[in-house]
Amino acid sequence: MTDTALESLYAYPEGRTWVIANFVSSVDGAVSVDGRSAGLGSPADKQIYLLGRELADVVLVGAGTVLVEGYRPARRERPLPIAVVTARGTLTPDLPLFTNSAVPPIVITCASAQLPELPADVIVTGDEAVDLEVAVAELAARGLHKINLEGGPKLFGSMIAAGLVDGLNLTVSPLLAVGDAGRIAVGPVVPPVDLALASVLRADDVLLLRYQRRNSS
Repeated sequence: MTDTALESLYAYPEGRTWVIANFVSSVDGAVSVDGRSAGLGSPADKQIYLLGRELADVVLVGAGTVLVEGYRPARRERPLPIAVVTARGTLTPDLPLFTNSAVPPIVITCASAQLPELPADVIVTGDEAVDLEVAVAELAARGLHKINLEGGPKLFGSMIAAGLVDGLNLTVSPLLAVGDAGRIAVGPVVPPVDLALASVLRADDVLLLRYQRRNSS
């Protein structure tokens, strides 16, 4: 498939704010190998990962993923802000995400968090926990309607519970990872969300799946 066709297939719908989660998982459901998602990666997965950033207005990610994965500013022709969700003061101004960014990151937090002063656009939502519905509305108010949710599993689970996820791009890596790795979404018990399979692509033994929340438009 050509790059143009791939961009058309993975494009965000127009007309409203849209949240698409991007994850990679082993065949047996592991979200990481040796604690990092990179152990599940492949050239095809990297292509979709970079495409997700190219098509988005903003990357949404949890603070834990920023720390574990060593997040840095997104590199592309158009500066892409990264919005980090944290309910605790685990972010520090010396992180590469803050020191090397061409566009200030966005930090979404709550009133009880004790954050140091950060070179970021700080959004405070909620008292003891981050109000994710307000957070998404605040991103939309900044003109950031195409939201690329990159993790981690706790943030993804909380976004699902809040009814804020419209689609999922899932790469299935041809590995049996076993071990104690978690799944792509963890969080409160909520009724299952019904998804429709939007597309399936195969790159050698890797499956690239697109799902959309049923009746989401």
